[in-house]
Amino acid sequence: MSHSATALGLGLLAGVLSGIFGIGGGVVIVPGLVLLLGFGQKTATGTSLLALLLPVGALAAREYAREGHVDVRAGLLIAAGVFAGALLGAKLALGRSEVTLKRLFAGLLLLIAVRLFVSG
Repeated sequence: MSHSATALGLGLLAGVLSGIFGIGGGVVIVPGLVLLLGFGQKTATGTSLLALLLPVGALAAREYAREGHVDVRAGLLIAAGVFAGALLGAKLALGRSEVTLKRLFAGLLLLIAVRLFVSG
């Protein structure tokens, strides 16, 4: 598969999973860019953030809101935290090695998976 087709496929998969589970960038796009396209961890993260700059969740959020499943206040507060936190996170990440970032990221995904599995 070509680089462009793989990138488009990652975006489509991330969009579908975002609509279902609210995930996409960190769980689908970043690992996909690293494992399928050979990106470095920092480049994969930066590329994922660029892709998510647009209001990618707007249409899905609208659908959830139509059914009464959106807490606007909480969503806006989280967005404010993400806005500030992303800058801090970028500064922290850029000071770390690729290997360290990959291991931290894998550990985070593993921790989340175990927590979700155990909570039933």
